[in-house]
Amino acid sequence: MYQPAIETMPLDQLRTLQNARLRNVLHRMYEQIPFYRKVFDNLGLHPHDIRGVADLPKLPFTRKDDLRENYPYGLFAAPAEQIARIHASSGTTGKPTVVGYTQNDLHVFDEVVARSLVAAGARPGMKLHNAYGYGLFTGGLGMHGGATRLGMAVIPVSGGMTDRQLTILQDFGPEVICCTPSYAQTLADELHQRGIDPADLPVQYAILGAEPWTDTIRQQVEKGLQVTATNIYGLSEIIGPGVSQEAWDEQGTGSYVWEDHFFPEVVDKTTGQPLPYGEEGVLVFTTLTREGSPLLRYWTNDICSLQYDPHGGRTHIKMSDIRGRADDMLIIRGVNLFYTQVEEIINQVDYLTPNYRLIVRRAGTMDTVEVQVEVQAGANPDSQDLTDRLRKKIKNTIGLSMDITLMRPGSIPRSQGGKLGRVVDERNIS
Repeated sequence: MYQPAIETMPLDQLRTLQNARLRNVLHRMYEQIPFYRKVFDNLGLHPHDIRGVADLPKLPFTRKDDLRENYPYGLFAAPAEQIARIHASSGTTGKPTVVGYTQNDLHVFDEVVARSLVAAGARPGMKLHNAYGYGLFTGGLGMHGGATRLGMAVIPVSGGMTDRQLTILQDFGPEVICCTPSYAQTLADELHQRGIDPADLPVQYAILGAEPWTDTIRQQVEKGLQVTATNIYGLSEIIGPGVSQEAWDEQGTGSYVWEDHFFPEVVDKTTGQPLPYGEEGVLVFTTLTREGSPLLRYWTNDICSLQYDPHGGRTHIKMSDIRGRADDMLIIRGVNLFYTQVEEIINQVDYLTPNYRLIVRRAGTMDTVEVQVEVQAGANPDSQDLTDRLRKKIKNTIGLSMDITLMRPGSIPRSQGGKLGRVVDERNIS
């Protein structure tokens, strides 16, 4: 069973625990991983010079390229006979990043996912419709193990095959569903198109993650599936899903980071300097208990802020919604742009749906952005008034002029279970 008491541990006790765990993991990294031994030696430091989490800024960041350059097992801290599972990223932009788990790592994985499920509204005895992909991706197996630890019955549907998903939702009676937010949109759309009343489904809670999403999507999913939707955050390099979780009864206030296992920092994107609570920057994690492949100050590229919530039901720190990824930020004519900014504006304009994408092109030396967005059923995709309203609102809010193309319902690709790309960058296509 998971251990809920640690979620309300007083902060001073939590710091003591974090400091002890950090000292332990740094010694293991120095002794077992040549990469990290070289990092310390080059700085003229030894792990005993780091007394606690307050000293972490003395140390450099670990980046995704470091994992790729040590592919596949160069950053493992446990011998091969102690590795119980191996996961890897998709490797679509180079060699995949490979991570290993000892049996204790898998127990921690189950623990933090179980915590997350409870925070999201799940309880022992409920059924989980698990629509995350199984395989090298950590989502499916990660959620499965945590739900089992909690005492739920897992329906391992995996991703895709929407017809089957809807049949299982109707016939098997799960109270909880987990999937990407874009796929939850797809399921909600399909229910509507088929005339299925979501109120007739027993599902009550949707746990959505693996891609940034906003209140625009939350509103559509909650209405379309008749659920309470919360955000789960994770990445395989740290452990997988379950690094943080939004509480179902504290929506909109951030997601609790399970910081007894994962110590978070937010740093300036350019200088790398730590930022005060509440300021937005790049999220960085140090694993405090990972045995198989521990990481020091891992640069996630995700943009958010950190803040303790004195009114929350738990003492752990909260991270804000992910604004975007540092490497996904578009710079258009000198203006920093995240696609989620456009999504929020679309939600404020009547007769538009949250189904959209941005097409980025270059005309000569000038970058342009086209917003393709579907209209609601019955709305006119040739409406000049609707086009002008959206264009004006984007210009007044973001400060950029964008081309607007209204699309008929169903014309923009939907998620089939995996992550959905909202930006199509054609600038480097010859």
